[in-house]
Amino acid sequence: MLAITGASDGIGAEVARAAVADGWRVVLAARRRELLDALADELGGSAHAVAVTADVTDWDDVQTIPEAALSAFGRLDGVLANAGFGAKRGFLNESPEFWKSMVLTNVYGAALTLRACIPALTEAKGHVMLMGSVSGRQVGTGSLYSCTKWAVTAMAEAARKDLHGTGVRVTLIGPGIVDTAFYDDPVGGAPLVPADVARAVLYALDQPPHVSINEIIMRPTEQGF
Repeated sequence: MLAITGASDGIGAEVARAAVADGWRVVLAARRRELLDALADELGGSAHAVAVTADVTDWDDVQTIPEAALSAFGRLDGVLANAGFGAKRGFLNESPEFWKSMVLTNVYGAALTLRACIPALTEAKGHVMLMGSVSGRQVGTGSLYSCTKWAVTAMAEAARKDLHGTGVRVTLIGPGIVDTAFYDDPVGGAPLVPADVARAVLYALDQPPHVSINEIIMRPTEQGF
């Protein structure tokens, strides 16, 4: 049973499709309930997918994610902390309010997701997954978004060390340019598509229990940065 934040579209929705096709049941969490309900119906309804309206920056909301998993399916085997968004580069661009929302969603929201889900994941000897970025390994010029993804990179390693000995595995997924509304940077060739990232997530999830894939960095072949 896999919980996914930011599941209403893009990478999150595609991971949900791939997971259900692979035999997983899913809890879909995001703020846009109408999109979640449509995706849950597409995936076969409540036997396969449950929708939860949740803002990952709200602790009360985030706690409903593992609660929904346990109520619907009796267990939580994995979580993908995927909710996040970017900002224009340059420290004089975007408003301070926009910056605050991005930092809270990308960093604080991921941390709250882990905090809420770790007890159930420990019980199941499950899998923590965080959606990082190539930008979490190198800094874009004037990119506060890069700074948030560096924080997520550190969070994955901090969680791995914290959960050592529990049987819980931790994986950071770090894609480059993906063809979604999130990205508008040219690649010079074909970008990744959400299904490419979903395959990487399922690869890490489907390893035997003694194998922990700690980090996957993936770029379009033509991406130079």
